[in-house]
Amino acid sequence: MVTLMLDSGQLEVVLTRAERGFALRGENIVMPRASITKVMLTDDAWIWLRGFRRRGTHVPGVIAAGTWKSGGGEDFVLIRGHRPSVVIELDGSGEFSRIILTTRHGIELVKALRLDVENEASDVTHLVGGEAEPTGDAAEGAAKPAGPAAKPATPRRVRVPKVAPAT
Repeated sequence: MVTLMLDSGQLEVVLTRAERGFALRGENIVMPRASITKVMLTDDAWIWLRGFRRRGTHVPGVIAAGTWKSGGGEDFVLIRGHRPSVVIELDGSGEFSRIILTTRHGIELVKALRLDVENEASDVTHLVGGEAEPTGDAAEGAAKPAGPAAKPATPRRVRVPKVAPAT
């Protein structure tokens, strides 16, 4: 399994010797944290594979490792079997535009990347465009928005993973 190392400035994908061999890559993948635009969890990483293999190994349904080239840029792929995976979309300023990895640490990665969210929404109804009716003391002094100019700024889109209930 891939090891992900995240600090305040960068995310590093640490590859084992075997993973480097399958991907035909001599070094780990390091990307600035600021270049990460979106992180998505998936149960089937194979549907995210796009383009053609440029360098690496591909046995359909078993392993895909290496660099894939498409019209959207180059992707680094390390998919093994049909296991939970993470898709990391980047701004395209670096070597890759997307990284697809089979890892069981996807939920932890999403949580770690959310630690720097500055403006957490206090009321979910603002996210979907509805208006919440204030309750209690807030209802007395609250003013309704005065029209389209008073709409809140669109919040940053973050995918929240599903968590299975404890049994």
